[in-house]
Amino acid sequence: MDTVTEDMLLKTEFFQEMLKQLRALDTYGTQEKRSPLELLAPFLLSPERKKEIAIIANLDEKTLSRIRTYYNALSASIEKESQLMAVPLINLSHEGFGRVLILVGKLVVVDKTLRDAHRFGFKSLEKMSTESEKLVKQALTLIQNYPEVAKL
Repeated sequence: MDTVTEDMLLKTEFFQEMLKQLRALDTYGTQEKRSPLELLAPFLLSPERKKEIAIIANLDEKTLSRIRTYYNALSASIEKESQLMAVPLINLSHEGFGRVLILVGKLVVVDKTLRDAHRFGFKSLEKMSTESEKLVKQALTLIQNYPEVAKL
């Protein structure tokens, strides 16, 4: 992917929200000088790198934080578009299996099963953007189709 495309992706609302979430987690300012690409690097995993990650271990705090950050950013994006509060609920076992729900009112707008959460990540920024856009669009369609449930 060329630099122009990465720059364009980084300017999208979703990636701006991701960066906001990541910077909010940096309470001591230790990553203040890191570039956006450096901050997002832990979310980018090549297939080779994924194979190197052992799945027979407990989920570490960094991986859990990455998962929470991604779904918090997704929820914030849905909230901005719909003007309704979106709340992520994440339930993961120590083995890396679980589920993520994003609720708007009483409406489940995202229901994602996670397997091998140890290997949570995306091949590229473009894949991350595509997946995020897809989930936000699906959520907004559900909200549009069931506004009375979303407003409960």
